[in-house]
Parts: sequence; C-alpha cells; structure tokens
Amino acid sequence: MAHEHLEKLYNVLDESTTILHQQLKTSFVAAVIEAGEDLASGNVMQEDGVPNDEAKKKLTALFDQIKLATYEPEEIRQAIQLVLVKAIKVDGIEPNKQVTPDAMASLATFMVTVFAQHLPKKMQVADLAVGTGNLLFAVMNQLHNARQVAVKGYGIDNDETLLAVAGMSSTLQQLDVDLFHQDALDNLLFKDIDVVVSDLPVGYYPVDERAKQFETAAAKGHSYAHHLLIEQSMRVLKPGGLGLFYVPSQVFRSEEAAGLTAWLAKSTYFQGLLNLPEDFFADQKAEKSLLVLQKPSPDVKRAKQILLGQFPDLNDRDAFAAFIDKVKDWAAANIA
Repeated sequence: MAHEHLEKLYNVLDESTTILHQQLKTSFVAAVIEAGEDLASGNVMQEDGVPNDEAKKKLTALFDQIKLATYEPEEIRQAIQLVLVKAIKVDGIEPNKQVTPDAMASLATFMVTVFAQHLPKKMQVADLAVGTGNLLFAVMNQLHNARQVAVKGYGIDNDETLLAVAGMSSTLQQLDVDLFHQDALDNLLFKDIDVVVSDLPVGYYPVDERAKQFETAAAKGHSYAHHLLIEQSMRVLKPGGLGLFYVPSQVFRSEEAAGLTAWLAKSTYFQGLLNLPEDFFADQKAEKSLLVLQKPSPDVKRAKQILLGQFPDLNDRDAFAAFIDKVKDWAAANIA
C-alpha cells in the first residue's frame, strides 16, 4: 500500500512536469520546479496564457488527486528524486550536478549514529554543495525518523536552478531549511553545526585570491574545490562536530594530497575512510569514498585506529549486517 501511495505522487509529478515541459518550452528541471511549486500552492500558475487553458485543466485535475498531508516528508523526497533522475536523462545534466543516491544518505546517517550515540533533541545539519537537496534532506528525514530529533538544515549552492529545486522540495516536505545562493567559500551566515554532510563537486576552484585564505590551497595554480570545501565545512562545525564527505577514492593519491593530509592531521580528527561499492559507479574514475572527520574537542576522542574498509554490496544483507557489527565493534574499541 505504501508503495502505491508513493507511486501515485510520482506519477502526478511526472505527468505534470511533462505537460509543463511541453507548454513552457523550458528544461525538464525547470518544469519539475514549476510542477512542485504549483502542487505546494494548490494553484496552477498561468502567465500570458501559458500553460494554455486545456493544459491548466489537466494539471488541476492531476494535483487534485494528491493530498500532501497524507505523505511523509521522506515519501515526498523520494518521489521528487525519481522525477529528477528522469530530468538528468532528458536534460543531459553533467555528473557534478546529478542526484546523490539514497544509499549514500543512509550510510551517512548510520555514521552519525555511530559517532553520536546520544543525539541532542535539536540538531543543525549543513551541506555546502547542496545541489537539489537530496542528500541533505534524506539525512535530515532519516535522523528525525530514527531518533526523533528536530533537525534544522542549511544548504549552499552557486547554481540557481539546482537551489530552486531544493527550495521547492523543502517546501513540499515542510522541512526547516535555510538555503543560500552564494559561493560556499565566501563568508557564511551560520556556524556551530552538528553535522556537515556533502557529496563534494570535483574540480578546480577558479578564484585563486579567495583560495589563498585556506590552508588546503595549492602552492601554485588553481586549488581543488573539494579540498577547500572540506576545510570550509570544518570551520562551521561546532567542537566535536562531524564532517561526512563523499570524495574521489583517489583523493589521497593526487598531486595536492600531501597538503590535504598535513592539514587533516593538524586540524581535524581523521576518523575514517570507507570506499563505496564499485557497482555504484559506471566509471572507475568516478568511484567515491566516505571521508569521516571530526572537529577536535575535549568531549570526543581521536580514533586510536582509523576506520578503513569498504561498504559491502547493499543487496547482500548478511554482508551488510556483518559490516554494521564491525563498525560498532570499531567504535567501541576506538572512540567510546
């Protein structure tokens, strides 16, 4: 029954997006935003006769099928994500702007529960490369559902379209989120964050003058954006806060790895590096790992032995259960 409930919402979003895509003659992603905003407001926006009256009638009939109050935030997020997967194919969206898989959110949430056995009643979670918000919102929902904590979210992106998707999605889910359209390496308007989680974009950061404000900047030439974003993220964490970063699996084998490693050793507790299953990625060069960092504090311990390993195939339940037990044993021996 729950599956049919979710499928109904997905079908309405998909059909309404398709109609708006044709009517507005815009990208599929822009049509997703329009469909979501119309559904949230309960009113089909019409400007200069577009969409036309016939299309508006069809859209109204579609939206009338959905009672948002009957949906959990996580169901709404999943339905939006499914439509965005289609948008990626239709619009040919580049890899750095694609949706982070749900499994990566679940793994991040699990690591939060490992490092914070007793979560506060209120938490602040941020993503400095929020994109469409899928990773941030999934972690927020999962933390709330698992431990009944109230979660406040913060997201930053310099892509206006992706941030508009995130805004629409958070409105439909009724999440407590502040979104900022800015360069994430500029001055930030929040601090004392409990958890930063981010699927970091890979590439060079073009503003060399700003990069020089960071210890992870390259000695010459452009710096790696993902190195700078890790450092910026750790700055906004409160003492003892947790940084969870999806980074290229080759992150410590690049030309700039020595500078990153030196900074990590000096300024953070480097707690873990876990490789994601290879079948997550079509291209070996795109493989990622979960880097686990903690901001130093008298209240938390630097791991005696860094957590290293590989997440098992998520479809292999026995292997995954064994992996979870292994991580819990590691936590008891190293950070308890």
